[in-house]
Amino acid sequence: MSNLKRIFPYAVLTIATIISVFPFLWMIISATNKSVDVTKGRLLPGSHFFENFTNLLETVNIVPALINSAKISISTTVLSLLISSLAGYGFEIYKSRAKDIVFNILLLSMMIPFAALMVPLFRMFGTISLTIPFLGIDTLTAAVLPTITTAFLIFFFRQSTKMFPKDILEAGRIDGLSELGVFFRIYVPTMKTTYAAAAIITFMASWNNYLWPLVVLQSPENQTIPLLISNLGSSYSPDFGIIMTAIVIATLPSALIFFIMQKHFVAGMMGSVK
Repeated sequence: MSNLKRIFPYAVLTIATIISVFPFLWMIISATNKSVDVTKGRLLPGSHFFENFTNLLETVNIVPALINSAKISISTTVLSLLISSLAGYGFEIYKSRAKDIVFNILLLSMMIPFAALMVPLFRMFGTISLTIPFLGIDTLTAAVLPTITTAFLIFFFRQSTKMFPKDILEAGRIDGLSELGVFFRIYVPTMKTTYAAAAIITFMASWNNYLWPLVVLQSPENQTIPLLISNLGSSYSPDFGIIMTAIVIATLPSALIFFIMQKHFVAGMMGSVK
């Protein structure tokens, strides 16, 4: 009976792992097969990856889409980490009654789906484009600004700051550091695991973002990689080998960043401070 209790959790975890990993394996295998083999559900690797890759480059110009996605994702990640960490730090370190009310309202905003905000945002950026063209519709800036901070990231940084040793902050103030000096020279280096976890979450969300760029980016030269892949699948007779190859290429940056920062991600999600 004791052996059965030991085997059961491992069996459940093994099944969960197979279910989680299978879509990625199927994606990679499909990128090596012809379109007809993909539609048949072939689960064995083929020898057509380079053919699919060549056809992809001949069909669409994927490099500008990757560059646009990189610009949007990197800008969003940097700005989100700065603004959200400042907000989370302020909500936790400075005490006031009004602060808790504002924070509760902020948490309530998480209940509003982004789809409900798209029309007001689109109208706002449409109005802005009349006076400030580089901030208006069909600009990469418009794709970045609405996503530079989220209630979740602010909540995430505030919860992590609860474990931050406050005595270090007082020591920095006694040594003559300003509040911004305390934040950038003491808080930021100490919370590097939290920043790593938040960076991975933000970058992956921005890299895979489809809905808002679809609405605000109207020119082909501004399209991101998710929009390009969507266009590949909207043709009358889509080539699934080419589509899977494009998806593999689009997945590589997110996977690379995750594996590089994996240890920091786990530590940051556990709320540890180093």
